[in-house]
Amino acid sequence: MLRARYCFNVLIKIMVWFFPFTVSHSPRYFYTAVTPGIHFPEFTAVGLVDGQQFMYYDSNIKKRIPKTAWIKKVDDDDPDYWNRNTEIQQRTQEIFKDNVATLMQRFNQTEGVHTVQLMYGCELDDDGTKRGSMQYSYDGEDFISLDLNTHTWTVANDKAKITKHMWDSDVGYSVWQNNYLENTCIEWLQKYVAYGRDTLQRKVPPEMALIQKDSSSPVLCHATGFFPSEILISWQKDGEDMHENVELRQTLPNQDGTFQKGSILTASPEELDKNDYTCVVHHSGREKDLVLRMADHRFQKTGGGSFSVITGVAVVVLLLVLIVCVGFCVSRRKNNDTFNKTCMDSRL
Repeated sequence: MLRARYCFNVLIKIMVWFFPFTVSHSPRYFYTAVTPGIHFPEFTAVGLVDGQQFMYYDSNIKKRIPKTAWIKKVDDDDPDYWNRNTEIQQRTQEIFKDNVATLMQRFNQTEGVHTVQLMYGCELDDDGTKRGSMQYSYDGEDFISLDLNTHTWTVANDKAKITKHMWDSDVGYSVWQNNYLENTCIEWLQKYVAYGRDTLQRKVPPEMALIQKDSSSPVLCHATGFFPSEILISWQKDGEDMHENVELRQTLPNQDGTFQKGSILTASPEELDKNDYTCVVHHSGREKDLVLRMADHRFQKTGGGSFSVITGVAVVVLLLVLIVCVGFCVSRRKNNDTFNKTCMDSRL
């Protein structure tokens, strides 16, 4: 484990030294079907571009609606966009409802709350590199996913072998899926980026703080309010990169469309006193790396406890934003951003 962590941190530092940040854009769609009777829509669809939600649909409202201002620009190019996609997702809703029943039967289940989820989307780097993914889960566990290199499906458990045999036997179906993810999806992504250029291509540098509960607690180097989401946070000890006793946290979205991320340093009070610890942050919104020094870190008593502050750094409120997409799935659609054959033929 330590060797793997060491190699990972070395790789990250090499990337900072020799390569500028690669700017990428990606659409993400989350589709979830659940068993009825739990006071939650039986089917939901959430679409995001670069982490920002732009559309929503569920089986209660039975309508696909915009969730950000820039996506409304699609009306000028495609006036029937919302109606057409609403009709398609209404049909997709029925397919996913059947999929829940199919997998309950396959797993020999007759009651309880169960979910079928789909994740799919594509990604485009500024150097032209393209990627795509499509995978299903059942009850929160991986079920089956598409291998874009072989045009075949990879199963996560034995119950998915029936689906794999069915989909692999239709070679044209898998090839079509690949073509969609690598081409059609990218075309629509480029349109979305054009619509939301002012929002999606902005660069906002992070606000930084070192946060520590008390002198013996781990230290959190916290970045928030930055955009785009790509950021590198590392720790140094006496000018040398640290590869142990640091934990990099997941990048999380803020409610305003920006992001937050943190890295935790674990060190004893004695180590913190006798060594020079610094947190180094690399983000495309700044020309130079931002360096925070523990030497500038001071504790101030307040009431019955203590809190830490950093000279010159504003107080940062930590926001843990939970995006409930009712699952981990991402989906994308076929012609004119419709998820036509992809969803309509995706019976498990």
